[in-house]
Amino acid sequence: MLLLLEHPHVYTLGRRGSTTDILVSDDKLRELGAEVQHIDRGGEVTYHGPGQLVGYPIINLRTSGLGPLKYVRALEEILVSTLAQLGIAATSEDKPTGVWVGDAKIAAIGVRVSRGTTMHGFALNVNPDLSYFEHIVPCGMPDAAVTSMAEQGIVVEIADVIDVLVAKFASILDFPVVRTTLDKIGEGLPVADSTTST
Repeated sequence: MLLLLEHPHVYTLGRRGSTTDILVSDDKLRELGAEVQHIDRGGEVTYHGPGQLVGYPIINLRTSGLGPLKYVRALEEILVSTLAQLGIAATSEDKPTGVWVGDAKIAAIGVRVSRGTTMHGFALNVNPDLSYFEHIVPCGMPDAAVTSMAEQGIVVEIADVIDVLVAKFASILDFPVVRTTLDKIGEGLPVADSTTST
């Protein structure tokens, strides 16, 4: 299963995250309309918000023949391939976990595997308000820049990114795709069958 969505403004702290990486006061957070959530993925602090495509793959790695590292590398490949098809040359090679355009991170990955099943996932910056990243030390890397597809000159609707990403996800992980919505999942409709740092 692959859940794809946009979050309201929120800063999430992974297991290695520190509140010192959030650089603004509680009053400023309220002014920004942003919450802070402590979660059990790998990694440190990152931002999620409108204009960012967040993906939560729920996959049994044991039955899929994937180990945690191979799974993370597959997520990177899916994101790099998606961006390439949409006109952006990105890479994950010789970089910290995630996907990069030059020295700027365009997609973060933070996962947890419990009893062989994946949780959490990835966040691709399509056209978010990048100023929200200025209030944190993204992924614990004070010198790392953050970018987006829009900043790279590719203005596209998130729905169009989803179309490409789902196809890459299915192809690279060799999963069939049946598209649906959350309300229909509750009715038992089939869906796409589908601890590392941010």
